[in-house]
Amino acid sequence: MDLAIKLIVLLPLLAAAIAGLFCRVIGDRPAQIVTCAALLIAAALSILVFATIGFGHEKQVIVPLFTWMTSGTLEVGWSLRVDTLTAVMLIVVTGVSSMVHVYSVGYMAEDPSIPRFMSYLSLFTFFMLMLVTADNLVQLFFGWEGVGLASYLLIGFWYDRPSANAAAIKAFVVNRVGDFGFALGIFAVWMLSGSVDLKEVFDKAPEMAQASFMFLGYQVPALETACLLLFVGAMGKSAQLGLHTWLPDAMEGPTPVSALIHAATMVTAGVFMVCRLSPLFELAPTASAVVTLVGAATAFFAATIGLTQFDIKRVVAYSTCSQLGYMFFAAGVGAYSAAMFHLMTHAFFKALLFLGSGSVIHCLHHEQDMRNMGGVKEKAPQTFILMWIGTLALAGIGVPFILGHGLGFAGFYSKDAILEASYGAHSTVGQIAYWLGVVGAFMTAFYSARLMFMTFYGTYRGDHHTWDHAHESPPVMLIPLYVLAAGALLSGLVAYGWFVGEGWENFWGTSIAVKATEHILHAMHEVDTWVKLLPLVAALSGMALSYYYYVVNPAMPAKTIRAFKPLHTLFYNKWYFDELYDAMLVQPALAIGRLFWKKGDGATIDGLGPDGLAARANDVAGVLSRFQSGYLYHYAFVMLVGVAALVSYFMLFVR
Repeated sequence: MDLAIKLIVLLPLLAAAIAGLFCRVIGDRPAQIVTCAALLIAAALSILVFATIGFGHEKQVIVPLFTWMTSGTLEVGWSLRVDTLTAVMLIVVTGVSSMVHVYSVGYMAEDPSIPRFMSYLSLFTFFMLMLVTADNLVQLFFGWEGVGLASYLLIGFWYDRPSANAAAIKAFVVNRVGDFGFALGIFAVWMLSGSVDLKEVFDKAPEMAQASFMFLGYQVPALETACLLLFVGAMGKSAQLGLHTWLPDAMEGPTPVSALIHAATMVTAGVFMVCRLSPLFELAPTASAVVTLVGAATAFFAATIGLTQFDIKRVVAYSTCSQLGYMFFAAGVGAYSAAMFHLMTHAFFKALLFLGSGSVIHCLHHEQDMRNMGGVKEKAPQTFILMWIGTLALAGIGVPFILGHGLGFAGFYSKDAILEASYGAHSTVGQIAYWLGVVGAFMTAFYSARLMFMTFYGTYRGDHHTWDHAHESPPVMLIPLYVLAAGALLSGLVAYGWFVGEGWENFWGTSIAVKATEHILHAMHEVDTWVKLLPLVAALSGMALSYYYYVVNPAMPAKTIRAFKPLHTLFYNKWYFDELYDAMLVQPALAIGRLFWKKGDGATIDGLGPDGLAARANDVAGVLSRFQSGYLYHYAFVMLVGVAALVSYFMLFVR
């Protein structure tokens, strides 16, 4: 077991090093083979570890590697911690990443920098695996920052495009804002507990909950503050409302990057972190309420934007943002297992939708605007069917009350579990989350079906030369789609009992907060029937309305836009968050920087310092140079002046 865990983590790093450092020696194809093989082996080993940990008697394995740093009383080790929570993430990360690696062989076939791309993918996966196997907060922060670095490299992979460079920098900077809060949260936890080791921190959590400190004359709960700071980090990494603006721009990277970042890895790091630290959040009700409200607001907010976008990848990206909101408000009400359930199912169907979108883009020779698509099912029938599976899973379509918990696509089980848990919490924030979640489910179904209808139905609206050369993707791109489609079809049905059903306690062990989970899951199963049915009704209504708008009566979208022009403008322009941040933060920062540059550095420091001294020396030299005329009488005159000055000095000052 220990060897398998080490290989899962280290194989992607080894593959990244081989592909990145020896790319000129081994070439494109060996780099693809090495990275894909490493991830496929890691995925197979992850299944073994998942089965052993999730269903065995030993619910936690810690593999010590070495002591990382020692400073005074602080000792930070480097160990790999694998419990059920980690095992779930290993399945998700290695499973989706391996499919993305294989898919990239076909999608990036014409790119001149294939080894570099494959190396970046494997490096990204390594950092994510380091994050989920962390045994202490410093090690967690290492993986946290590592995925930020790797995402910068991947989003800006096509560095010759100014838009890709800008998107990479934006993602990096916005995430630094969240990471600053995360770092402060780690400092706070260390100050309260005297340790960064997860076990010691959790053991001291009840004592930490009693601590407080004075701030501006107020007595502030210390653990609440620490949890809020930690959640700020999660907001940045998981693109929650306020720190979400980097997510859509990340679409500037290649489509496999979008699938890797938005499906199973970077954006889910925040959800994983909150669930990993659930023993702390369980004792911080105010922080948990904030998590619930922010998650619910994000689920609603991102869905409104998804209704109006035309770039096929951006629609799926805002869908990711919205679904992450569901995961967070599940964690906020204490349903950590439901949050992880949706994280797992979402990874399959969202990766399927991203890679399916990439298949459409590949089919239409890099066309991404859905207004220039239509009728693509004729050219790409397999992609059409596979994307419908992902769409129905995202919308949460199923038939209730069959086989006990119903029969449907993956999202039907996990999203409904979240909504039932939020309602069953019987709290104000839980009720707000439920109703915003139901409205979000309606909008999710509408814009997901809208994507399908605009892309695959009707007649082609783009360039006819492109249509004549459109074709289905090669098998190396379709095989990963089939694997992910199987997950989108079956993962919810198979895993329901493990995650939120009767077998949850044996499955999860103590990897999440047991008391909170037990309470909320009991309440979830006791809610009224209408609470369980309403999300499905909302989803079916959204899909039906989308069908009417984009298939039966295609004139309706334009009429609706005219009727609700201000609202559409607000949604289409993403609630003007980018413009607001530009006016409030970016432009003032640039103005201050320009002032310090021109007036401070240029005029004051350089003007009075090096540049000023150099200018005065130059002036003196200019005056003296006038005496270097070449005329003898000028030199004689200067000598006389010098002799007169010397005689005067001795007469006046020397006795």
